[in-house]
Amino acid sequence: MKVVLAPDSFKGTLTAAEAAEALAAGWRSVRPADHLVLRPMADGGEGTLAAVLAAHPGTPLTRVGDCTGPDGRPVDGEYALLPDGTAVVELATASGIPLMAALDPLGATTRGTGELVAAALDAGARRLLVALGGSASTDGGAGLLAALGLRLLDADGRVLPDGGGALTRAHQVDRTGFRTAPPGGVVLLTDVANPLLGPDGAAAVYGPQKGATVSDVELLDRGLTRLAELLGADPARPGSGAAGGTAYGLMAAWGATATPGAAAVADLLGLDHALAGADLVVTGEGRFDATSLQGKVVGEVLGRAERAGAAARIVAGESTEAGILTLSRLAGDPGVARAHPARWLRLAGSALATEADRRR
Repeated sequence: MKVVLAPDSFKGTLTAAEAAEALAAGWRSVRPADHLVLRPMADGGEGTLAAVLAAHPGTPLTRVGDCTGPDGRPVDGEYALLPDGTAVVELATASGIPLMAALDPLGATTRGTGELVAAALDAGARRLLVALGGSASTDGGAGLLAALGLRLLDADGRVLPDGGGALTRAHQVDRTGFRTAPPGGVVLLTDVANPLLGPDGAAAVYGPQKGATVSDVELLDRGLTRLAELLGADPARPGSGAAGGTAYGLMAAWGATATPGAAAVADLLGLDHALAGADLVVTGEGRFDATSLQGKVVGEVLGRAERAGAAARIVAGESTEAGILTLSRLAGDPGVARAHPARWLRLAGSALATEADRRR
């Protein structure tokens, strides 16, 4: 029997790779002769880099020390350079919310992600994939672009400080030292379709999650409006509001294109090839609900499994929907399940293997 294990991370507890390994260990305890294919997944946010590396063994992870963290403190960032010259950069590794000592909606910056991109280009990257989830800032990607040489100037010709709160003072753009985009282009991985501005935009929808008050949101939206006036690209473009408008900055300055993250990661990992001839596909995530089928990992894997003619099962930490195998139910208590998720995922794997035994 061929079984493909393609879970997302169980956020806050296990990475996707750890989840896949736990499911595999449980399955092998019951059916050791089966052919298991592990394809830990991601949706273009946190965990994307780990998923890519798991599917491309031997690809080195390049660490870049002293990147500018989202609150200005130095952090160690990282990227992967694939054999075909594609660099994979995960914004959260240098500009993510967990790196903040305290939320700073007006001052947080994406500069560190720009430093990672610059390092990847210096190493010979010819194409760029940027995973945009987990951003701490709403700066329209201004910090990232600044690290690549684009300067936003105020009315007196002075360089603006980092952070979305300063964008309302932007008066002109100096592209003199701005780097050119890689020849193979720039692809942005995201699971949101928000525009840059307005009630559905970056500041209004995601700003409060980053600590923005009502007045902060208004200021940030005005700043992003000013950025759009200067850079010129369409701020209504779907997905341009991703990562606090970082998607817009890269679209406007480098002609980047946005694509659904889960689908792009699945292609990058060769999921369709792995599904060929599979009898069963197991996917899952920490919490399954109605949104899990809308552009996220579980929905993407289920769709591809159906096209491949493979049966599919979902394992989740918790679920609002019936018919899902949950760790909470196996453990008898959500807290117990969260405390030892690998243990209960192994049990879930063995339960699914036992179920397969009965059906054969």
